[in-house]
Amino acid sequence: MCVCPGPRRIGIPVRSSSLPLFSDAMPAPTQLFFPLIRHCELSRIYGTACYCHHRHLCCSPPYIPQSRLRYTPHPAYATFYRPKESWWQYTQGRRYASTPQKFYLTPPQVNSILKANEYSFKVPEFDGKNVSSVLGFDSNQLPANAPIEDRRSAATCLQTRGMLLGVFDGHAGCACSQAVSERLFYYIAVSLLPHETLLEIENAVESGRALLPILQWHKHPNDYFSKEASKLYFNSLRTYWQELIDLNTGESTEIDVKEALVNAFKRLDNDISLEAQVGDPNSFLNYLVLRVAFSGATACVAHVDGVDLHVANTGDSRAMLGVQEEDGSWSAVTLSNDHNAQNEREVERLKLEHPKNEAKSVVKQDRLLGLLMPFRAFGDVKFKWSIDLQKRVIESGPDQLNDNEYTKFIPPNYYTPPYLTAEPEVTYHRLRPQDKFLVLATDGLWETMHRQDVVRIVGEYLTGMHHQQPIAVGGYKVTLGQMHGLLTERRAKMSSVFEDQNAATHLIRHAVGNNEFGAVDHERLSKMLSLPEELARMYRDDITIIVVQFNSHVVGAYQNQES
Repeated sequence: MCVCPGPRRIGIPVRSSSLPLFSDAMPAPTQLFFPLIRHCELSRIYGTACYCHHRHLCCSPPYIPQSRLRYTPHPAYATFYRPKESWWQYTQGRRYASTPQKFYLTPPQVNSILKANEYSFKVPEFDGKNVSSVLGFDSNQLPANAPIEDRRSAATCLQTRGMLLGVFDGHAGCACSQAVSERLFYYIAVSLLPHETLLEIENAVESGRALLPILQWHKHPNDYFSKEASKLYFNSLRTYWQELIDLNTGESTEIDVKEALVNAFKRLDNDISLEAQVGDPNSFLNYLVLRVAFSGATACVAHVDGVDLHVANTGDSRAMLGVQEEDGSWSAVTLSNDHNAQNEREVERLKLEHPKNEAKSVVKQDRLLGLLMPFRAFGDVKFKWSIDLQKRVIESGPDQLNDNEYTKFIPPNYYTPPYLTAEPEVTYHRLRPQDKFLVLATDGLWETMHRQDVVRIVGEYLTGMHHQQPIAVGGYKVTLGQMHGLLTERRAKMSSVFEDQNAATHLIRHAVGNNEFGAVDHERLSKMLSLPEELARMYRDDITIIVVQFNSHVVGAYQNQES
């Protein structure tokens, strides 16, 4: 389990404000850069367990299947990754899961934990350019790792139309997900800018004038930017838009959003790799860029412009569209594909990109080279660089990196890199009036809930229809007493206002606290939220959710104008 101290904010960022390209007012972390993977982190990598969906937490220690580990270590390093004591001894010695818990969190305490990271933003009815098809969004995060390895971002594009929203799932630490969360939207926005605007921005930099603001960020106060790296990140971004200016002849050609998204993802990943290879005279920044490159992150990003919805996905986070049918029921439309061993097309792609004699080793035990679960990701240069390049960078890097066993470890059967790419798969969907909302979430949600349940819970929450639906018991034998309890619970909810004012919080409450009847069990929810850091990751992953609500009237008006 990652135990490096979480970032400490210096100052509070404005929740929703027009910021310059990189603002000096952005808060900075002070304790972000520690060794990439400590012994405790390695034990987390080895000891990640599946989420116990139906068993009480006071039962015997859970079985820890290899299939749920984000990383699986090479056998040669098994003793290095494995905890010194068995999980039974581990839990017995600390009395975490071996004895029944008698203390439960009160409902206000539960709500305080669930709502600590929630954020909501309502889009102005008219933003000065066009009526938005987005009513607003709710987002929230529930950590399992310490610090949390997930990140989230949301911003309005100021020089073009549309909104950007994304979730980022880090592994081997939070460094890469943090960097991608604060940089990717700038690369996308620059890719979408017309030639004239790019020239205007470049001329402003040359003459020392104020830059046009590109993004209006919508951030929770706990979200932050890396102030120390802002100059480095800006220089890399500037090089990118200079190349776009040189490639564009100035002809007024319409920008392809899909191509812009793909280029932005690939270019940012290339810059992450290049910055790590070049290094920096500042040892602090040098260690930062190396940590970013050697850790990894998946990304799922949505760009909404009128009725045009593009989803760019790299990895195993997901985008799910909530559609309300004519009879009022809800259906889920998947707008992304998981890039892992369960996707046969991804497995075939990997095999075709490498020699036939590697067909059995490139995907082994449902993992990339037998180690990595996602088949696409930012960073993770251990799966992209040549062995010689890895050794050269590590030897010339800071002592903390050179002393780290993980960075010196070479994956088995590593013959023809790169084995990993950050290129996204882009899906386009034209919004319809029945498309009510979009859920973007890291795999921590999808591991605990079926997509249809996710859409149903959010849909019923947003429309207030859940009180009118019949109680479903899912084939379980229910006593009269249990049915009476369910009806009493429903009556209590009907007579009070919603407990959650945030759709993402409501979804997390169900993901963590649902019982076999699909209702939130406070006792179960309390137990899950009471788990100490050492055990939380054994039962679930970090969960990050963004729920985007669409304006059906505006979407319908767009369709009427074009018909």
